[in-house]
Amino acid sequence: MKYLKFIFVILLVSSLQGCSVYNFTGTGKIDAETFQVGFFQNNAELIEPGIDRTFTLELQDLIQNQTNLNLVKNGADLTYEGEIVEYRISPMTATADQRAAQNRLTVRVNVRFTNKKKETDNFEKPFSFFFDYPADQQLTGATLNNALKEIFERITQEIFNESLAKW
Repeated sequence: MKYLKFIFVILLVSSLQGCSVYNFTGTGKIDAETFQVGFFQNNAELIEPGIDRTFTLELQDLIQNQTNLNLVKNGADLTYEGEIVEYRISPMTATADQRAAQNRLTVRVNVRFTNKKKETDNFEKPFSFFFDYPADQQLTGATLNNALKEIFERITQEIFNESLAKW
């Protein structure tokens, strides 16, 4: 009986040690201490005021919430910069009388990521996502807020995954 307890304790301890390596964000060990996020200026043809600031803050918040990295203003180990290059509203589906039944908001952000400690991780690439909404609604107020929230959550998570999680 003591032998079984001993084996149980050994198995329990070894399984707990294995869990300490796992990280829910999937980042594992990050070889950096600081990061900075430059202002993502809105260079899209169609301008929606304030989305540049909102996006920049969303990306900063995501990285702060999912890592132990410290946000700094300059000289960071990891740097995110870029611009919003597309903000487009387009009709998606039509009704029987040829009117739009649904519209789609698409936002595309070009991102330049620099890792001073591991230059092979550097990249520049676009990230985009969309939000569909009924054509009889104006893209203002709650509809716009919900659209941008969903789009920015998706884009910032994809940027995080590409730069830190390696998914």
